[in-house]
Amino acid sequence: MEIINISKKNEVYIKIDSEASTAQEICDHFTFMVPGYTFMPAYRNRIWDGKIRLFNVHNRLLYGGLLEHLCKFLYTRDYKVKFDSDFNNKKIEIEDDFIYSLKLPVTPRDYQLVAVNHALTHHKTLLLSPTASGKSLIIYILIRYLNLKTLILVPTTSLVSQMYNDFREYGFDVANNCHTVFAGRDKGSELPVIISTWQSIYKMNQKYFEQYELVIGDEAHGFKSKSLTSIMTKCINAKYRIGTTGTLDGTLTHKLVLEGLFGKVYKVTSTKKLIESKHLSPFTIKTILLKHPDSICHDLRNISYQEELDYLVNSEARNNFIKNLVLDLKTNTLLLFRFVEKHGKLLYDAIKEESTDRTVFFVYGGTDGDTREQIRHIVESERNAIIVASYGVFSVGVNIRNLHNIIFASPSKSRIRNLQSIGRGLRKSENKEIATLYDIADDLSYGSRFNYTLDHFEERKKMYKEENFETAEYFVQLKT
Repeated sequence: MEIINISKKNEVYIKIDSEASTAQEICDHFTFMVPGYTFMPAYRNRIWDGKIRLFNVHNRLLYGGLLEHLCKFLYTRDYKVKFDSDFNNKKIEIEDDFIYSLKLPVTPRDYQLVAVNHALTHHKTLLLSPTASGKSLIIYILIRYLNLKTLILVPTTSLVSQMYNDFREYGFDVANNCHTVFAGRDKGSELPVIISTWQSIYKMNQKYFEQYELVIGDEAHGFKSKSLTSIMTKCINAKYRIGTTGTLDGTLTHKLVLEGLFGKVYKVTSTKKLIESKHLSPFTIKTILLKHPDSICHDLRNISYQEELDYLVNSEARNNFIKNLVLDLKTNTLLLFRFVEKHGKLLYDAIKEESTDRTVFFVYGGTDGDTREQIRHIVESERNAIIVASYGVFSVGVNIRNLHNIIFASPSKSRIRNLQSIGRGLRKSENKEIATLYDIADDLSYGSRFNYTLDHFEERKKMYKEENFETAEYFVQLKT
């Protein structure tokens, strides 16, 4: 019987010593087709076969975070495994005295402390915890307990500021302990905690990353795969590698790539549990299916996906319906769109023109971080504001407790984007009894032909069911 030797090369990779045939088996097991590969230029130009290989059959290296997956694969095939490095971790549980010493303004929830203990025990993990579950507090307790040179990675500049401000609110002396990095700022600092966007530092050389003993990837799903890989593979001395995310995209490839870089997924809690325990606002989803006139459906029966989107964002009847829905909702409302000029700006102008007694904001990628933060603070103090915002800006990482309504104005099939967007409305506030999502979909079907965005709507409905959200369906006949 073949004996397979597994050793630790560094904190990034494990090395597998096996026969060539076994190495090929392992390579095949950790090889996956990349979702959407057929649309990628490299595949179309025959430069790439559309596959991602997580195990290098030549140097026999595998991401350390996939050790458990590897062992399961080998044991099911009756291979004997010998570990040439110590992979055993000592169970750690933070004592009450330490939590008390932090003098936190809030009491950590049980699941937050369990997540901290899990991360400390396993060293490498991907914490799966929904929006508003308090991931920043989990991160804060980790960095205070470990007291190591720390790199915290986030997808956007607004999240850099938000993390910095959260730490300050928890009682941390951020001026003497935290250095923030985004466009134009120095990358290096002697301070123990660096908070940076991944875009700002991913081109730095390996020596820069070797200083970090703890690396945390917040909202890890929001990183570009190549850039995240570039950073994480350079952090060869980071014994602790913690990722956080509110949701995964549902594909095995996405899950295993993140697990390889950070560690195995650990589900901290769920949105349903947070609502049941009254940590989040009660929540309902109202799906509104707009049936377009038969004559239009006939004319559009053979159009492409992009042509369908162009029609929808330019439909006067559809946009009027959205505008009237926003104006009818007399509480703080977030309207999310995909296309800035041809849809978002159009909706904002129409709503602004008829809403003389309400504050209306327009937020997109060109809105600077300070302005976004000002808008957030204003909305927190109001009860009847309207925010017209792009998905990319307000679906991730912007925390507004005082949101009552969210409207999906543009169709999307992205599981991550939809769940992150929903999370914007779940935070509790004194002025909110329930949060409501209005998911607007479109029926352009004709005969036996179903339209693209209607299929996406069916996928969203499946997701809502999987997440155990309360839903109600409404049907509206649009007129020309």
